[in-house]
Amino acid sequence: MSKSNNIVYYIHGKVLRKKQIAHFLRENLSKSTISHFFFSFLPTPPPVLSFIVFTHLDVLDFVLCYVYKIIDFFIEADWKPCYCSSAKAAITSSGKIFLSERGESKIVHLTSSKLQLEEISDTLYTRPSLVYEVSKSTVKRLKVDGTCNSSGSSMIQSCEKIKKRRNSRSTFTIDSTIVEMLQGRIGGHQSLPIPRWSDCDCKTCTSWTSSGKETLFVKADGAKDNVQEDVLFIHGFISSSAFWTETLYPNFSKSAMSKYRLFAVDLLGFGRSPKPTDSLYTLREHLDMIERSVLEPYKVKGFHIVAHSLGCILALALAVKHPGSVKSLTLLAPPYFPLPKDEQATQYMMRRVAPRRVWPFIAFGASIACWYEHISRTICLLICKNHRLWEFLTKLITRNRIRTYLMEGFFLHTHNAAWHTLHNIICGTAGKIEGYLDEVKNRLKCDIIIFHGKDDELIPVECSYNVKSRIPRAHVKVVENKDHITIVVGRQKAFAMELEEIWRNAGD
Repeated sequence: MSKSNNIVYYIHGKVLRKKQIAHFLRENLSKSTISHFFFSFLPTPPPVLSFIVFTHLDVLDFVLCYVYKIIDFFIEADWKPCYCSSAKAAITSSGKIFLSERGESKIVHLTSSKLQLEEISDTLYTRPSLVYEVSKSTVKRLKVDGTCNSSGSSMIQSCEKIKKRRNSRSTFTIDSTIVEMLQGRIGGHQSLPIPRWSDCDCKTCTSWTSSGKETLFVKADGAKDNVQEDVLFIHGFISSSAFWTETLYPNFSKSAMSKYRLFAVDLLGFGRSPKPTDSLYTLREHLDMIERSVLEPYKVKGFHIVAHSLGCILALALAVKHPGSVKSLTLLAPPYFPLPKDEQATQYMMRRVAPRRVWPFIAFGASIACWYEHISRTICLLICKNHRLWEFLTKLITRNRIRTYLMEGFFLHTHNAAWHTLHNIICGTAGKIEGYLDEVKNRLKCDIIIFHGKDDELIPVECSYNVKSRIPRAHVKVVENKDHITIVVGRQKAFAMELEEIWRNAGD
């Protein structure tokens, strides 16, 4: 067999050899979009390529850390604390701001009336990489060696105790980054400007600063009089309410629009919703904003939930919080990976959703967003800050023939919002998901329906079946030739009809 015949191609979710390609084209090309086929028709890269690429990205992110500190200082007279900083054993007058144990971290949250402990993900400040491990071990070795050499031979036993103590993880530690980010609230320090120099300052992105409202942007539609039922739509990561309003809203029947009141929100930090620079975008903050923006002002008592990807986590948490109010729960591509024994939940989830691979492209993008704080900030600087330019060029090139609502969702966010939401919601809740699913199984009496695109390369189909294994009554529907986005986009009319049927059945 010739060497060329041994080349393996990754096409439309299948691994094929050269001789199999012609048959595949005849059978499947008509089912694929041109763009999807183009990106799929590439040789599967070897693992060593991913290792080389991500090693270089580790170094680049390390360099960008200092570049941004300098730029932030010159433009804003201060630099934004990043998660490259090492943990400290104590702080000054701020008290114990950040408490961490293995896999569990909490911060002190201050409100006008109470003090709360709030959970964050340790993946924010612990992302193992070659550069991270080398720098960490080098600094540790220098500190320990310096301690030993300065004390002489009589201190050898003390040095051994120091090494052992450093190797064992302390029960509670205090992280300087969280401290600096919350000092504006605790010590009266000046907060960072809104928007920051690297964020977009257009009217769309900053409308919340002039409105005086600290609530989410909500696109409400449907019944206004004689409302029978409410529906809440929660979008996924780096998206917006337009994911629902531009696809499903126009395709619901007249009878549905006269019966159901529809609410699609822009999550905190995304779309037209507030993007506070001092927020850590925790689960509590996201849930509180949904309640304050939809459930309370619209006096929603019972409601259906439709959620996609990251939004499924918020939907489960919201359902557990309001078990008697949820009439049906529809999840699209829920990111649930059962936790193996002796694995740390947050770190395991990060490796699953961001596997440090260069292919498929969507996995590469997720890896960049999750592993590299400063590279992802650079991407936001180039794309999100200049989103008006990119939207204009897209319309110019396509002669305004395509709608750009997906671009709106992808562009209208800040790096601070995307970075913290990704880690605190997707990674940070990994240890809670099984508890949520058990609560939904035992306490909720409503129907649970799960949709998943068979060609989803970001969240594999197995995740939906994992949910069903925890909630046996859940119904899973796998849609052929659809991926993470086209599970809705491109089949919006069919999906709108499916949702109407789900809601009707829930009322019977």
